[in-house]
Amino acid sequence: MVKTHDGAGLLGAQAKTPQSPDEAVLDRVPNPHPDVDYVARFTQPEFTSLCPVTGQPDFAHLVIDYVPDKFLVESKSFKLYLTSFRNHGAFHEACTIRIAKDLAAALEPRWLRIGGYWYPRGGMPIDVFWQTGEPPKGLWLPDQGVPPYRGRG
Repeated sequence: MVKTHDGAGLLGAQAKTPQSPDEAVLDRVPNPHPDVDYVARFTQPEFTSLCPVTGQPDFAHLVIDYVPDKFLVESKSFKLYLTSFRNHGAFHEACTIRIAKDLAAALEPRWLRIGGYWYPRGGMPIDVFWQTGEPPKGLWLPDQGVPPYRGRG
């Protein structure tokens, strides 16, 4: 489970990349519009982790949508958190679901989903999808915009 701090502790401060997701910290800040259901989207087209068997790099295009409640994730801390996976060995499914569960635990959003679009390894892409439940009624939810695999890039 990732550590969480209230406030933008890393914002404006020099920070080193955590060596693993276990060392990372997610800063959360107050949602300025807790009375409104809206989608905040993070797209990370160059996510990197390591294969836990071979140690070779794995690459993914991540799309994370969430409907905040009381908190937003501060983007610098989130970027550092994602970067901490570069030295982390885990299968695609484990990385994708961990990121979603860490965000859900830290933010307690009204709703969250993740699409992990992994580039082929051994000729086969593995795409991983997860959400916390049904999105709020009436929410405008755009498509994640990542095409099915046809030589992604």
